[in-house]
Amino acid sequence: MSKKLKKRLRRIIAGIICFGLCIAAEKALPNLNDNILLIAYLLTYFIVGNDVVKSAAAKIRQGQVFDEEFLMVIATVGAFLISEYPEAVAVMLFYQIGEWFQSYAVNKSRKSIRELMDIRPDYAHVMRNGEVQTVDPQEVKREERIQVKPGERIPLDGVIVSGETSVDTMALTGESLPRDLREGDEVISGCVNLSGVIEVKVSKEFGESTVTKILDLVENSASKKAETENFITKFARYYTPAVVVLATALALIPSLITGAWTVWVYRALSFLVISCPCALVISVPLSFFGGIGAASKNGILVKGSNYLEALASTKIAVMDKTGTLTRGTFAVSHIEAVGCDEKQVLFYAAYAERFSNHPISKCLVSACDMTTVSEDAGSGRKSKVEEIAGHGVIAEYEGKEIAVGNEKLMARQLKNNAWNKIKGDISTGTVCHVAYGEEYMGYVLIEDQLKADAKDCIDGLKKEGVDRIVMLTGDHKKVADKVAGQIGIKEYYAQLLPGDKVDHVETLFAEKPESGKLLFVGDGMNDAPVLARADIGIAMGGLGSDAAIEAADIVIMTDEPSKIVQAMRISRKTLQIVKQNIVFAIGVKVLVLLLAALGMASMWAAVFADVGVAFLAILNAMRALKIK
Repeated sequence: MSKKLKKRLRRIIAGIICFGLCIAAEKALPNLNDNILLIAYLLTYFIVGNDVVKSAAAKIRQGQVFDEEFLMVIATVGAFLISEYPEAVAVMLFYQIGEWFQSYAVNKSRKSIRELMDIRPDYAHVMRNGEVQTVDPQEVKREERIQVKPGERIPLDGVIVSGETSVDTMALTGESLPRDLREGDEVISGCVNLSGVIEVKVSKEFGESTVTKILDLVENSASKKAETENFITKFARYYTPAVVVLATALALIPSLITGAWTVWVYRALSFLVISCPCALVISVPLSFFGGIGAASKNGILVKGSNYLEALASTKIAVMDKTGTLTRGTFAVSHIEAVGCDEKQVLFYAAYAERFSNHPISKCLVSACDMTTVSEDAGSGRKSKVEEIAGHGVIAEYEGKEIAVGNEKLMARQLKNNAWNKIKGDISTGTVCHVAYGEEYMGYVLIEDQLKADAKDCIDGLKKEGVDRIVMLTGDHKKVADKVAGQIGIKEYYAQLLPGDKVDHVETLFAEKPESGKLLFVGDGMNDAPVLARADIGIAMGGLGSDAAIEAADIVIMTDEPSKIVQAMRISRKTLQIVKQNIVFAIGVKVLVLLLAALGMASMWAAVFADVGVAFLAILNAMRALKIK
């Protein structure tokens, strides 16, 4: 609990004790002098509410007259003037109790955000002049090397050049399982090193690092308010002066007619207490903040409550393929052998490609390591290797040439008709044909792998009421056909350039319902124009994707498309809570306002209509933090 909350709580406790003593004295000593009683209640009043009185006076001097503190001061001072001392103190006391619960609720809702802010590193061990120096992370330059010990937070983005370890990414992604990293792997600032000592070559300075970008995103999220929040703010701006005018009219007009000043002033003061808009003003933004906090716990970073609100109205979801629905990484999916063993085909392919840094080459070598065909896979000398641009690779092995490449290379190398028999049967993907000497050995099919939860994402979007799901990709149509069929997307377009994607999105904009929103999901790299154009841009940001964090409105830090459905459910549950609070607060206040104007509601009922309603609305708003 903060010092401010503790101070207010002590004031409330002292006020309750003094208030209890005043009530007891008034009951026990019915003949007690009225002036002594007034002084006792005034002292209790200032113990409880002197900060509210000072704040209201300061705002009046600044020209900010009509707010909830002003209403409380006017109502309580008025109650003293008509000798309703207990009601005056009770109103201020319960107002302070309500304010304490509001502050506590706000602190509670900010807890997950503050935990996220704890990812900021305090220091870095930089290696300079043969020794390790502990400095501020902002002082470390790109290309310098830092040392990270077990239990320390990784201060800067970089690549491991020495050592291996496991890292805790919970604060960034919400994932509970640690990630195992070794030499050559990238590390991201903000993660916690769990086991081994690692040496990292810095790739980004602190101002450009992942941790800085995420912290900026979180710190600025409160500035982008939802339409509902903006409406409530404007509503309170006009509502408060309006009820002051009505309360004044309620006090003056009937009193001038009937002469019963005490009766009508009391009703007007009750009217003022009831009309305080704090239940709406605090519970609505608190609900949205809770929703953003719930999302952050699940590795979903939302840049503002406006995007969280818009997500609930999504009617068209447009999805990029590579890096969004698929992993964006190559893997061997099929091996076709002709007159030999499949493992032998893979060995020949890996042997020829083992010295290349091309992603396909690395994929082949990795797959061969897993199958363990021959000791030669990792120990062969670098013999004659020739790379033919646009064709493939030729390498020498045991006196013969291994040719690995496309159709053009096979047509050049082979004299038999084995290639002609098989080339028309090949499936989608990248095909590496393999020949040894003048014999065609077969081919290795390499494909981008579908993400494990891609189909769950599409099925979930349909269940959430998204009318149209469209896939856009720059890949070949055959590849798009296969992916769309696997995950159940009926509308898709292939072989698109980034500009073509924008054109398709513009067409979809023209076709979407007026009240519906268009969502685009991309990998944040080459999809920036479309992410910016969509109503809501969601980036499969992963760890360290600068473009994703900067271009999108929402970032999925775990690269799981199914998180989009989670975000949509959090959005709709948050809006449901917001609407409940609005209807409940306005409904109760209107009812009790009418009763107060008719003389059927006392100041105590007014206290419930203000503090009680605010308290219940805040408790309801805090449910947003628990959304799963």
